[in-house]
Amino acid sequence: MARRSKNYQEAAKLIVKDKAYPISEAIDLVKKVAYAKFDATVELIFRLNVDPRHADQQLRGAIVLPNGTGKTQKVLVITQGAKEQEAKDAGADIVGGKEILEDIKKGWFDFDVIVATPDMMGELGKLGKILGPKGLMPNPKTGTVTMNVAAAIEEIKKGKVTYRTDKEGNVAVILGKTSFDTDKLVENYKTIYDVILRARPAAVKGTYMKNVTVCASMSPSVKVDHLV
Repeated sequence: MARRSKNYQEAAKLIVKDKAYPISEAIDLVKKVAYAKFDATVELIFRLNVDPRHADQQLRGAIVLPNGTGKTQKVLVITQGAKEQEAKDAGADIVGGKEILEDIKKGWFDFDVIVATPDMMGELGKLGKILGPKGLMPNPKTGTVTMNVAAAIEEIKKGKVTYRTDKEGNVAVILGKTSFDTDKLVENYKTIYDVILRARPAAVKGTYMKNVTVCASMSPSVKVDHLV
């Protein structure tokens, strides 16, 4: 196990090991122990009792946070025809068709999110090995494959985040920034929590959420009392 930095070790001393804190206290503590010299990202992690090897137990979707993420997303729209102008009018940062896919093949990734119209997915699918591992492949479940590109762009710009289970059955979601007021982070938390709770697969028996933690970039995590 890698040795933790001195700052990390000092921050960890402020957290009671194995204690689950009410969400507002947990967030206050995360903000207190965040030692990065920048406005750190706050992340929420759910450890779920799911088996992601089974398709019916894989969670994937998107959530528009009421208070945003604190980050401006650079949106690339892959489309053609009249939809190109719709995307530009809606505030897309970059708009194009097959020519942009050639740039991606060559290693260009100056964007955060791709929105695509269904008619372009045949071409985009050919880049699955490039975009998939980076989490950039558009997907109907996250609202990034759609004919309503204007609505998709608006949601992303407002603070839309995506979530999906990893190989261990965990779900990590951006909650905001350490500069956010605690009540805004709590409101974002409640929005995410409700979505993940409702997404419980029917096949899950017994405890669904094994553990919920919140942390800031580079800092130790704080356990959340999610049973209240």
